[in-house]
Amino acid sequence: MTDTQGLPESYEISADSGRLDVDRIHRWLSTDAYWALGRSRETQERAIAGSLNFGVYDGTSGEQVAYARVVTDAATFAWLCDVYVDPAARGKGLGSALVTAVRAHLEPLGVRRVLLATHDAHAVYEKRGFKALERPDQWMALILG
Repeated sequence: MTDTQGLPESYEISADSGRLDVDRIHRWLSTDAYWALGRSRETQERAIAGSLNFGVYDGTSGEQVAYARVVTDAATFAWLCDVYVDPAARGKGLGSALVTAVRAHLEPLGVRRVLLATHDAHAVYEKRGFKALERPDQWMALILG
């Protein structure tokens, strides 16, 4: 990763999907993340396979301590989702550093719009440049299933 601003020295961020601890990611999201409770392992694996993935790793143990996923065409649009920091690693700025690294990764691609949805972390994302939609009336969603 090129931008690790705010990342504590003993941690590293990687976009190498081969490093992901899929068991851990699935456990985190399916049991503790309000937006993904009950998500099946198969669904999580398909989501990972179809996305740009980022992990934060403890530089000492190599253990994955955070995750973020981006659905993108790598040209014009991206959706940041599944941002999760292990409860034991929270409060160290890892989530903020992860979002900064995602942004830095997307900028050279020419992506102009990155969306996300959050129930409770608006302040975290606002510090990284996200804003509420100026015209939410122009956006729609199709909910399947």
